[in-house]
Amino acid sequence: MLAIRLPEDIEARLTALAAKTGRTKTFYAKEAILEHIDDLEDKYLAANRLENPGKRWTVDDMQQDLDVGN
Repeated sequence: MLAIRLPEDIEARLTALAAKTGRTKTFYAKEAILEHIDDLEDKYLAANRLENPGKRWTVDDMQQDLDVGN
């Protein structure tokens, strides 16, 4: 279960869309989330990697660890 508070103008647009199409507001909220969640996850993962880059690997490091290319 998810409850969200939307700005009044967005709520009005969502209500109008639902009324015009015969679908529920929940349907459109779900569609919007499904449409954008991958991009949001990628955005926050990228931001986290920039803030906490961790170890950087060179090609030589990887080849040595995998015992290939030598």
